[in-house]
Amino acid sequence: MNDRSTTGGAHEHSGAKNRMSHGEVRKVDAAAGKLTIRHGPLENLGMGPMTMVFKVKDLAMLSQVKVGDSIDFVAEERDGALTMTELRKQ
Repeated sequence: MNDRSTTGGAHEHSGAKNRMSHGEVRKVDAAAGKLTIRHGPLENLGMGPMTMVFKVKDLAMLSQVKVGDSIDFVAEERDGALTMTELRKQ
């Protein structure tokens, strides 16, 4: 029997998906490497909906989006700054 039960694998996969938050790009600041996002709850950070600025892990993320785009993203606290580590344009 396989030790990797369907429940365990599904739970791990859904956990990664559940880290994603939804938002709208309000500003792209390429010079500073930051995005301003109006977002829903950031459950992994215990934050409610608001508009805030995030650093991006990879500057290439900035060229993927423009103001008004709907996105799903993951933000984490890294070195004292909220940093967007994953980004998917909708």
